[in-house]
Formats: sequence, C-alpha cells, structure tokens
Amino acid sequence: MSNPSKRQMKSAARLYAVQALFQMEASGQTVEAVRKEFEDFRFGGEFEGDEMVEGDVEHFRAVMEEAVNRQALIDQMTDRALVAKWPIARIDPTLRALFRAAGAELVEKSTPPRVVITEYVDVAKAFFPEGREPKFVNAVLDHMAREAQPEAF
Repeated sequence: MSNPSKRQMKSAARLYAVQALFQMEASGQTVEAVRKEFEDFRFGGEFEGDEMVEGDVEHFRAVMEEAVNRQALIDQMTDRALVAKWPIARIDPTLRALFRAAGAELVEKSTPPRVVITEYVDVAKAFFPEGREPKFVNAVLDHMAREAQPEAF
C-alpha cells in the first residue's frame, strides 16, 4: 500500500497489536522486545513475501502499553463477558490477544466504543475468515464496551 490513510494505519496498528500480544504470550518475550521487532520489521516491511501496511506507531504503542499494564482488569472484563464455562484462559490465544487489545482501547476511552468493536470484528475476520469467531467477538466486545463505557450506549 503506497500511501495509507490515517484510518488504515490505525487499523493496521490494531492488527499488529493483536499479533504482538499473541507473540508475547506464546514466546514469553517482553513487551519491549516484541514492540521493537514489529516496529523495525513489520510496519511497512516485507513479511513472508508480502508488503506489510505501514501502521500508526503511536497507536500501536498505546494499545500495547495499555493492554500490558491493565491486563488483569481487561481479563476480568473479558471473563465477565464470556459464559461461565469459558473463562479467558480456555479460549483461543488469538482471541485472547484480540480481547486484550480491544479491551485496552475500551478502558482507555479515547476511541468511541462502537468504532473499537467494528475495528476488532474486522481483525477477527482477518484471522478467522470462515468461522463464527467474528460474531462471538462482536458479542463479547459489546458486553465489554457497555461495562467500560456505559455512558456511550
């Protein structure tokens, strides 16, 4: 993508944040190490033969920082949004990373919750193009958004 818009760059930053949070959990790497790898090699770089979109670095950093610093709060919100038989520890690690990134934006409150929901449902569609996960993500994030920002509904 030659000249992405600010919105496209924020969307890319959200996708990268989910990937980075997943990588942190899977590898045990620090937030600093993963953030540096993404900023140095993924943003606008080439990955497995594909040109990567330039992401909004500031938004990526803000989502990562909030997700890491407020993970316990975000995980508790996610648990409350999930049915009792499915605590966050039992869900797919990609979805767990997605809920943490989206939760970071919901608790930080600088982006309208409906925008956060729409953006992360789109991220879910990128990871799960054939499955029911995007509808699941929509329902969980709607519940989380109403808890984090009830005044917006």
